[in-house]
Order: sequence, then C-alpha cells, then structure tokens
Amino acid sequence: MRVHVIQHVSFEGLGNLRMALEGRHAQLQFTYMQESQALPPLDQIDLIVIMGGPMSVNDEADYPWLVAEKRWIADALERNIPMLGICLGAQLIACALGASVGPNAQKEIGWFDVDGNAGDANCFNFPGRFRCFHWHGETFALPQGAVRLASSEACDNQAFQYGRRVIGLQFHPETTETSMQGLIERLGHELSPAPFVQSAEQMCAEPAGTYIQISNLSDQLLKYLLDS
Repeated sequence: MRVHVIQHVSFEGLGNLRMALEGRHAQLQFTYMQESQALPPLDQIDLIVIMGGPMSVNDEADYPWLVAEKRWIADALERNIPMLGICLGAQLIACALGASVGPNAQKEIGWFDVDGNAGDANCFNFPGRFRCFHWHGETFALPQGAVRLASSEACDNQAFQYGRRVIGLQFHPETTETSMQGLIERLGHELSPAPFVQSAEQMCAEPAGTYIQISNLSDQLLKYLLDS
C-alpha cells in the first residue's frame, strides 16, 4: 500500500497515524510543502493524508505553493483516490470542492467533546460523543454533496465525508503527547483566554486514556477509507 503524506510544517506530522499505517505495512512517502517540494504524480498512490498547519488556505500570496496543492487535491478527487485531511488538510479539501474557508465564530484550542452525527449507513460513523484535540481559528463550510459527520459546541462542521473515500476532519485524532507539546511550543502565543481555549497546563493534564481512544479512532478511520 502506497501512502503519500502532505506535511505543511515540521511540528504537525502523522502522530499516531504513523503507527496505524506502519501496522498495515504502508510505504510512506512525504511532500514537505514549506520546503517547496514538488508534488508527485497521482498514479500509484493508494491513499493521501493531508496534515495541518498554522497557515490559512486563503494565504496564497504568502504561501504560493497553496495554489499547486489545491490543484493537485482537486485532481486526486477527480481520480477518486482515498483521502484523509486533518485541520488545514480538511480545509484544503473543502476548498478544492468549492466550499469557503474562513474564521470560525470561536477559536477552539485544547481538549473538547465532539458529537458524531450517526445514522448514515453509507458514511463513517463516529461515536455519539468523544473527546478530541483541537487547534484552529478557521473552519470550512460543508462542501456541496458532502455529509456532515460531526459537530462540536464551538464549531458546527467538525468532519465531513465526500463520496465513499474522502474524509475531512477539523479536529486532530492523530494527537500524541509529543505532537501536542510541539504545537504548544510553536504556537503557544495563540493561547489567549477565551471560552474554548485551554491553557497549556489544562491540555497537558488530559488523562492517558484519551490518547488511547483517539489512536483507536485514527485506526478505524484508516480502515474505513482503505476498505471502502
């Protein structure tokens, strides 16, 4: 299985997804967008994973590689290649599908509950309520033809599915203690008090069981996309 990972910054990597993919004997290849690396041909890719980043999909003037990335994603969608987008990755998929991306009503940073919108037999079904990690100030509108899979108190569109093989997530199920610490170290200046912004101390106090639960969720998402 050939998996191509798009990474936008060094501190937003695969996290627990790496273990899940390596457990499936995946051949991992990476493109690091901030290093201006060229995107590969889409033939012979079995799954695309698009990670997060602190930039906006609308920042093309500052990050001109966003133009090529959006075009590449749109081509992958046309080819029906299985795809998982996380945070910025989900926003890029939504943008490639013609949906708008802009500021959310609230910044959402830390550990907060997500409600799965269960009931569609043709879609991935999240648990009724689960706890996950968030770090975003923007969000996507629901793309035309997509199904909303999850919401939270602070953000209506936490996950969507497009067709059988594309899922976008506003939250971060890939989070490990190490990846969370990386975000705090690099983006800690964003932790101004707000209704849905936790302190670094609150984030670091999350029990170990939550990490196990979201690691299992990551594995279930991959299984669904690869088996669909």
